Amino acid sequence: MEYFKSGLKSVLGTPQEGSQPTGAETVEKLVDRVQSSTLLDDRRDACRALKALSRKFRIEVGAQGMDALRQVLEMDRGDCEIVGYALDTLCNVTAPESFEDEEHPSLSPASMGSVGEQFTEIFIKLPDNVGLVLGFLEEYDFHVRWPAVKLLTSLLANKPKDIQEIILVSPMGVSKLMDLLGDSREVIRNDALLLLIQLTKGNANIQKIVAFENAFDRLFDVIAEEGYSDGGIVVEDCLLLMLNLLRNNTSNQNFFKEGSYIQRLAPMFNLPPEGDDTGWSAQKVSNIHCMLQVVRTLVTPGNPAQVTMSSQKTMKACGLLEALCNILMASGVPADILTETINTVAEVIRGNQGNQEYFANVMAPSTPPRPAIVVLLMSMVNEKQPFVLRCSVLYCFQCFLFKNEVGQSQLVQTLLPSSTEVASLTTGQLLCGGLFSGDALSNWFSAVALSHALVENPVQKEQLLRVLLATNIGSPPVSLLHQCTMLLQQVNKMQSKLGLLMLLSTWLAHCPPAVKQLLSIPSSIPYLTAQTGSNEHDDNEELVQGMCAFLIGICINFNDDTVTSFSKEKLRQLVEKRLGLEMFLDKLGEVSKHELYSKAAKQPQLRPKQPSELLLDHEFCRLFKALEGMVVKAVTPKPLDDLVNGSSELSMSASENSLLLQYKDLIREQDRKLQDLTQTMDRLTIDKSTFQVQIEDLNSTISQLRDENMLLRAQASTGLEGTSAGSEALRMLEEARTEAQRWKAQSEEKDSIIQRLDEQVKSLLETRLQTTSLDQVAASGDKEKELQVVKQQLAAAQERVAELESAGSELEKLRKDQEDLLELLTDQDTRLNQFKTRLRELGEKVDEDEEDDLEGYDDDSA
Repeated sequence: MEYFKSGLKSVLGTPQEGSQPTGAETVEKLVDRVQSSTLLDDRRDACRALKALSRKFRIEVGAQGMDALRQVLEMDRGDCEIVGYALDTLCNVTAPESFEDEEHPSLSPASMGSVGEQFTEIFIKLPDNVGLVLGFLEEYDFHVRWPAVKLLTSLLANKPKDIQEIILVSPMGVSKLMDLLGDSREVIRNDALLLLIQLTKGNANIQKIVAFENAFDRLFDVIAEEGYSDGGIVVEDCLLLMLNLLRNNTSNQNFFKEGSYIQRLAPMFNLPPEGDDTGWSAQKVSNIHCMLQVVRTLVTPGNPAQVTMSSQKTMKACGLLEALCNILMASGVPADILTETINTVAEVIRGNQGNQEYFANVMAPSTPPRPAIVVLLMSMVNEKQPFVLRCSVLYCFQCFLFKNEVGQSQLVQTLLPSSTEVASLTTGQLLCGGLFSGDALSNWFSAVALSHALVENPVQKEQLLRVLLATNIGSPPVSLLHQCTMLLQQVNKMQSKLGLLMLLSTWLAHCPPAVKQLLSIPSSIPYLTAQTGSNEHDDNEELVQGMCAFLIGICINFNDDTVTSFSKEKLRQLVEKRLGLEMFLDKLGEVSKHELYSKAAKQPQLRPKQPSELLLDHEFCRLFKALEGMVVKAVTPKPLDDLVNGSSELSMSASENSLLLQYKDLIREQDRKLQDLTQTMDRLTIDKSTFQVQIEDLNSTISQLRDENMLLRAQASTGLEGTSAGSEALRMLEEARTEAQRWKAQSEEKDSIIQRLDEQVKSLLETRLQTTSLDQVAASGDKEKELQVVKQQLAAAQERVAELESAGSELEKLRKDQEDLLELLTDQDTRLNQFKTRLRELGEKVDEDEEDDLEGYDDDSA
């Protein structure tokens, strides 16, 4: 505070004699009246004047008047008018934004913007200040409750984490805020919503408390009162608060689902009847968008599988999925709402067989009727459609095929020869059309969509090999894989190449017949090796090179050697001689280093801001991560396992072999010791769990003792039945003390075991360090590799020892908890002793046995 006062003098200067009083001088006089006046009317008038000055001279009011305003809140809380003035003044002082009429020309706008934050920091140095403001929420007077809400909102905006922690530990703090939602005055209710939105951001504990304070019921009631999606901005605020409570909070998601709140979402998506010209206002678009976000929060792929699956099932049963599909097929829906609805439907059906089957049967209201999936795919391959809409359709189609073997099979079947003639376009025909179109984005979308029909489905990979395509008139048909391979060699656009490479990689992985078909195309391997060995250094070009290397590695790893010219060994030699193993591995590593790889690998839905960011697919990244190690092993000659067990031992000298055998024996012995230590540590872990149960029992006993103490105090004051209550409390205390002593003895026994374990671990580490001078026996290149394997085994063993030591530290923490518990019991006993003394003073008789018990307990505690 002194800092601010000294700063004011430098900013405002010293007033000249005879001049008008400065703002600082006026504020100083008013603050003095607030602090020193004995009449309430005088203090009230001074507070009213400070409120009037607090916008223009808020630095002066805040620096000089903070303590005085706090004094008003504490001492004059019975007068609503003066309390209202004080709260309004503090609102202005701590406001996160600056005021137009603020007068401090020497301060920059940036420094003025931080004034509210600095005053907030001063105000909350005493957490009781926030408690005072929370207390005023219980006052029904509008001029007190409303500024209290606004002040808390300002404090939260400036110091959100600090205020959250203070409110969290404040008795009934969250409950007082929740009660504001029932206020009949809309301005208070609406501002309380904004306050709760700020309060629940990023704090799971507050989110849980708010949810269990009946928040969802209250929010749905407000939404219904306001007219659901046709309501005003209050509906949007309710939904934003609901989003805060549900996002990344599994506990609240379960509570929402089990409380049958999903069913209350369905009416929000009812479309107006045909012929209604009210249209889609900007606020309705915002409301619907928030509603869709709430639905997605419950079924997002990042949620626990059980939460997602049960929510998906409920959404179909209550008609929510049907309502969403109606919006999907309706006319006149704004583009951004249509896009988000597609994304929402995608996650409602993702991985749920019943929902996927329902979606497959949804028909668009066209003439003739077409499946909704076909209509959506037509938009995806149409380059005139908005980019974000095309991305959402791809995501929806991917979710439809996710863990859906029936859907995957049906897609492939639409490409296979059929005896029945199909009258309309099929999904397979649309994807093939997009795959071979001149639009690079259509190529990418179609290739990725088709690849999802093959994910974790080896049967459909072989079925797709049967697909034949007509090329030029008079020429024989070629396979789809052959056509994709040839197209890869002809296209120049980056997205087209990447889409085809992802499709081929997914197709060939774990499918030797597909590898055979690709290797049978003479130009395939020469093209891939030329691309891999290219010297282009553009990031995207390096990505293509790495994916070509990956495809070569798949051809090696899943090669059944039926194409003799490109057998597994010949391909490996080709990589080693033509490209060089080091270059090959460098190019392969470029894929996972690309900036878009980590984004695509994180979540199934792609969120590119522009078409140039659409390069990698989530499922391909998962495939790459799973197979990269296998590819490296497939192209690396003479794996280390062969060196350990193969001919390298024959070339060693007898002394080297003898030394190596000694190391192996040592490792076996140390592994045996580590197993013993692990078993011992497992037993200790079980004991730890037992101790934790015992601690909970002791805590329960202490709680009962507290209740008995309260009863004893009440009885002592009236002189009724003090002896029997005291005896019962002492008996329970004695039982708790006995249990604690037994627990302590067991804990001490575990201490000795831990100490012995520590000594064994240290001895084991010293033995390894003393006997492991491996670098001295690295006589040859082969021997160095052998010894490197031994070093890795030793490192793994040392990591296990570190884990055991960490488990020991957990038991140490448990022992400390036990000591704290004993201290608590000792305090409890002291209070009981005081009660006994009080009983004697009241003339009650105390048993000698009870005194002896208490003295014995005191001796033990000492």
